[in-house]
Amino acid sequence: MKLGQGGFGVVYKGMLVGDNGEDIPVAVKKFSRASTKGKQDFLQELSIINRLRHRHLVRLVGWCNKNGVLLLVYDLMPNGSLDQHLFNDSDMAILSWDRRYNIIIGVASALHYLHNEYDQMVVHRDLKASNVMLDSAFNARLGDFGLARALESNKTSYVELEGVTGTMGYIAPECFHTGKATRESDIYGFGATILETVCGRRPKCDIAGFQFLVDWVWKLHREGHIIDAVDPRLGGNFNEADAERLLRLGLMCSHPTPNKRPKTDVILQVLSRSVPPPDVPPFKPAFVMPAAEPSTESDSSRLHSAGFVSSYMASTSGG
Repeated sequence: MKLGQGGFGVVYKGMLVGDNGEDIPVAVKKFSRASTKGKQDFLQELSIINRLRHRHLVRLVGWCNKNGVLLLVYDLMPNGSLDQHLFNDSDMAILSWDRRYNIIIGVASALHYLHNEYDQMVVHRDLKASNVMLDSAFNARLGDFGLARALESNKTSYVELEGVTGTMGYIAPECFHTGKATRESDIYGFGATILETVCGRRPKCDIAGFQFLVDWVWKLHREGHIIDAVDPRLGGNFNEADAERLLRLGLMCSHPTPNKRPKTDVILQVLSRSVPPPDVPPFKPAFVMPAAEPSTESDSSRLHSAGFVSSYMASTSGG
């Protein structure tokens, strides 16, 4: 009954009995750490997801804190996660173009809700294909709010005291300098998710001499061959205009400068085809360190000791 696992613990498939005696399949997230940190992770995720209501978010069914066992119970997503369909080498059918496009729309809608429509601004901080779940109709449901944070009304960012969190390839370059999570850094993760969904490749991969997918796609864009980035397993069964739309949007969401990335309302307009895709410069702009410096010496030492090397920023800001 095990569905997967991560640093938090293990996710299992379970069954609940409905009001009419019917079986209701659920996913049970069991936190493996009974330590204070494990309880903090549990309470943090519960405090956020318990209040969120959106058709493109995984719904919390309930929770349990008994005899030291910490459980979160979610709706079961019968089609698993997006990355399983993109990168699974089994007999799983190739995810069609229409489904990929609709999944991206669903994730964008969820992100717009978190950033603009909920009563507090929420930054997800871990947006990637493995955290995009798929229901029975292959609709996207954004999940895993273990790293998410709800910000106070006068705040626009969250500072992680333990250093930069997330997954390499999805982390915005400015985060390595500021240690802050913002709406703009979420957009960067969304851009990486767009590109991997369209290209069928992970954001960090070795391709044509590049270490990161975004750099390869930017090169194809500069050469006028951006359509060549589309997942070859689709066998040409995709809409070229929409493919270019998504790839250009993915590049702009991956812009090294945070304020150049589109906001979620613009992203939704682009995806609905009501506005044209954004103009993308032929060469990927270089990353420039944000002007603001850490406010204290301890902040500075924390950022420099986070364990991330400058080669990441160099490889993600080259042309």
